[in-house]
Amino acid sequence: MTDKQRVLDIMKIFNDRDPNPRCELDFANAYTLLVAVVLSAQSTDKGVNKATKELFAVADTPQKMLNLGLEKVKNYIKTIGLYNNKAKNIIALSQELVDKYNGEVPSAREALESLPGVGRKTANVVLNVWFNQPTLAVDTHVFRIAHRLGFSQGKTPVEVEKDLLKVLPDNYAKNANHWLVLFGRYICKAQRPDCANCPIAGFCHSADKRI
Repeated sequence: MTDKQRVLDIMKIFNDRDPNPRCELDFANAYTLLVAVVLSAQSTDKGVNKATKELFAVADTPQKMLNLGLEKVKNYIKTIGLYNNKAKNIIALSQELVDKYNGEVPSAREALESLPGVGRKTANVVLNVWFNQPTLAVDTHVFRIAHRLGFSQGKTPVEVEKDLLKVLPDNYAKNANHWLVLFGRYICKAQRPDCANCPIAGFCHSADKRI
């Protein structure tokens, strides 16, 4: 595990470069954010945004989604991977939101994770982006970066999440998830990390570092 001062220095660099990082999924409210995150599993944000632009124009609440119906939902998201199963989950979670939560997205982790198609990572994104909680959604980017920088040696996303929350300074915890995701998506890429343009290259000791 790394020391906290090193983590602080890295987070400060991220903060100086991008003090207000944003989720790259398009959404208008808590419900459309939730649906977008469910759709983003094993798909790109760009691909999800393309599909949801028209979907959210006609269905931006659970009841409207239910009124649309399963087959029409499938048609809107058919360009997204695993769209059949995702459409079923969207309809099912929309029904639960109407039946149990008066059509509102709950702010409690347990309630979110009880919804069809919603796991810990999806719940963490919603809690972070919409409810402004300092949660960490450990996707493939965050998992890889955490290991590469020595923030964690955890074998599972939950282990990495817990390790990160132990070392992240409180004032940076809310934005850390976005910083790590965007860093892994655009600079420290899995196939060919752009070390020449890496703002934290001085803190990296990876064997395949290109500087």
